Amino acid sequence: MIPFAKPGASKPYPEMAAHALRAALADARLGFEAVEQAYIGYVYGDSTAGQRALYEVGMTGIPVVNVNNNCSTGSTALFLARQAVQSGAVECALALGFEQMTPGALGTHFNDRPSPFERFDDETEALVGHGEIPLALRYFGGAGLAHMEQYGTPLETFAKIRAKASRHAANNPLALFRNVITPEEVLASPSMWPGVMTRLMACPPTCGAAAALLCSEDFAQRHGLDRSVRIRAQAMTTDSPATFEAHDMREVVGYSMAKAAARKVYEAAGVGPQDLDVVELHDCFAQNELLSYEALGLCPEGGARQFVDDGDNTYGGKVVTNPSGGLLSKGHPLGATGLAQCTELVQQLRGTADKRQVPGARLALQHNLGLGGACVVTLYEKMVSTNPPPPPPDINLHYSDPIKPCNRPTDGTNFRRRPMISARNYPRPG
Repeated sequence: MIPFAKPGASKPYPEMAAHALRAALADARLGFEAVEQAYIGYVYGDSTAGQRALYEVGMTGIPVVNVNNNCSTGSTALFLARQAVQSGAVECALALGFEQMTPGALGTHFNDRPSPFERFDDETEALVGHGEIPLALRYFGGAGLAHMEQYGTPLETFAKIRAKASRHAANNPLALFRNVITPEEVLASPSMWPGVMTRLMACPPTCGAAAALLCSEDFAQRHGLDRSVRIRAQAMTTDSPATFEAHDMREVVGYSMAKAAARKVYEAAGVGPQDLDVVELHDCFAQNELLSYEALGLCPEGGARQFVDDGDNTYGGKVVTNPSGGLLSKGHPLGATGLAQCTELVQQLRGTADKRQVPGARLALQHNLGLGGACVVTLYEKMVSTNPPPPPPDINLHYSDPIKPCNRPTDGTNFRRRPMISARNYPRPG
């Protein structure tokens, strides 16, 4: 990935994407001609913007699939690239994500046709009202409010989550915001919804790009690539009837969708949340980080406040969440976020995360969610041996890291897969 930037302070999207892709190729010590298919994600851009970005690096005539799945776009590209390799259709596939955003709240660009968010907006209006507040804030603020009302969760808990993000981001040279803030400063920031959310509890609009190369086990062996990390399980889910029938804002923002994806991953891998060492989850708002603790099984339902108060979400606790600083501090360029999460977790399992390193990290979970909706959960595992493992087929991945590019001819990362689930994709920002 490349360093993330504020809107107006970044390069145009073709340059950002090309930078990330070249870094991924350099990390793998591969030429662009090795890539057989490309899955390129972005939310705000015209059709075939993926080709425009890719052509900055090469024009080899390969299939290019443009991916738009709201905030889960980057992980959806990864999901599709993994499927292409696992199926045997290709040996090496690219997942690339980028976003060139504008300042301010997310919005729609097609006002002359039905919005994919009509039912979400209607349910939100019925449950929380406050039409004067931007919809994204109503979605996640309303979900946080539901937790507050059911479990007595104080606003301070969300402030503690945001402060934790800032402490983690202080050690991430690619993060947008690296200044450490306190819970008191979070609470004192401008109120977006009195008693429910302050400005610092929301992630900022961000520009950036990230890329990953995935390849088969045979390809990795032929090219002498490192096979020390694999994708052990992965799942994509979409909305169930509960999204609208439960009449609960937590369901509107994908609580059951995330819970189902995590359950499928745990079952496929034969592990549980208690086995995890590090997690990168979708903290577009501090409220969603808290809800995700429970959806992913990191703590019992209703136990998130205690989980935060006990420091179980950071170094020295049960599982380190968002060592990168997360979306709250690292930033959230929609199309790139999922692949930036992937980058962080690969670094953690490689042992190359520098001051952010989680000691002894062996299992890492990624959670990337987009309203509308789709959720991708991916489990990565550090392999004890780099000898070729037994079936099922393996997938190797190389991520983009312009800060510390690999100096060894064989640097890379192995991602091996178990059987996965099919994907259904839906667009939009959120």
